[in-house]
Amino acid sequence: MHFFRAAPATFLSCLLLIAGFAVTSATPARAHAEATLLVEADSGKVLEAENATFPWHPASLTKVMTAYVTLKAVKDGRITLDKLITVSPHAAAEKPSKMGFPPGTQVTVDNALKMMMVKSANDMAVVLAEGVGGSVDGFSAMMNETAARLGMTQTTYVNPNGLPDDRQVTSARDLAILARAFIRDLPEYEYFVHIPAIRYGRRVTQNFNKLIGRFPGADGMKTGFICASGFNLMATATQNGRRLIAVVLGASSSQMRSIKAIKLLERGFAGTTNLTWLRPALGTVDNLAPIAAAPPDLRDDVCGPRRKRPASDDPEDDTIASVVTNNPALSFFADGLKPPTLRPEDMLAAAPAAADPVIVYTGPTRTGADLIATAAADAAAQEAAAENYRKSRAAKRRGGKAHASTDSKGNKRTTVTIDTRKPAAGTKSADAGDARTKPSAKPAAKPAARASAKPAEKPAAKPATAAKPAPKGKPKHAASETKPKN
Repeated sequence: MHFFRAAPATFLSCLLLIAGFAVTSATPARAHAEATLLVEADSGKVLEAENATFPWHPASLTKVMTAYVTLKAVKDGRITLDKLITVSPHAAAEKPSKMGFPPGTQVTVDNALKMMMVKSANDMAVVLAEGVGGSVDGFSAMMNETAARLGMTQTTYVNPNGLPDDRQVTSARDLAILARAFIRDLPEYEYFVHIPAIRYGRRVTQNFNKLIGRFPGADGMKTGFICASGFNLMATATQNGRRLIAVVLGASSSQMRSIKAIKLLERGFAGTTNLTWLRPALGTVDNLAPIAAAPPDLRDDVCGPRRKRPASDDPEDDTIASVVTNNPALSFFADGLKPPTLRPEDMLAAAPAAADPVIVYTGPTRTGADLIATAAADAAAQEAAAENYRKSRAAKRRGGKAHASTDSKGNKRTTVTIDTRKPAAGTKSADAGDARTKPSAKPAAKPAARASAKPAEKPAAKPATAAKPAPKGKPKHAASETKPKN
């Protein structure tokens, strides 16, 4: 106590030192680690930071760099958005989330970017990498060169989509630097990072970034998830002419990463970031000191047996506990303000602001009536594929066979053949399983046993009883025997 009375300034200096040290040197201490960062887009000023320079697996946040490298090539005139690129067998074999186009399908750079950024399509990321860099390895080299040029000193890329690879590493610091570069260098292409939804044929996919259309001023960028990294999010928003960048790494669910990002942005816009009076200025994002360490592995915590349901990057897989009828979040865009009592959970539970999904398609660039016709053709193809799948499943249930064919217009058709011949007694059907053949064996044995015991007794008796109505004097009785029962 005497120390605090005699030297309050010294005590305050210690608190300042501890606060400053926690920002630059903290390491994730608990079982489920997280990293967060809040930065001003224009100045790069750091408003909040926790484990911001700790190495992390980027997961699908990788696709922001894939989009940056691709769009930089477009801006420099090396390719065009209308360029057709082909789905290779390598791209088609990528794991979901993906569009699922067969090898040989062609898409424009424009459509591939939209599919990659909204649906987080892993196959489209590889299509872009091969179309721009010649190969995945060639494009990864371009990504690493770009990262080095931007000052992303903690980042290494080995693939364009962020699928699991222990060598693929970044940090919240580096991701904020990338977000600032995207905003600064590619303003004319920023719409790729805040498309609310896409429509391919009959299928509409909402952006996995749930802040878009729900948080006031939300205008980017991308979500990401693999078991090792947890749930990640880069989010940008603009209010009153001021733009902020929030990075959340290692959240426990897609719902939680959105909540954390909203809280960061709210504090930033309100000017109430934590303990600002206690700690020295954090400087700019470029000056945050990197930490030499291995990235955390959150597999057991995020995807382990204790999780009640499978983890996924799709936010629809998360149960939202706070569902509000007539949610006020549906109307805050009318005046551009958020009601002060609206919680992040309520905001995320609301439907997004109304917006027409952007139509995406395969093949060359289409406009006007051609675009409408292409969208209709894609919808018809999806319906035909769904019908073929239903026929195939039905054929399997009935013990038949489904035969795929292609008509003169290139449309796939499924023909079902069902064998109606009854197998001989005591034999098994070639298409039926044990569950089908076992019950049929018992009924087949009983008629044979009756035939050997009483060969013609019952058949002979029936004609005799049928002749009973013939005797006279009993017409009413005979009629009553033939009257059907109700």
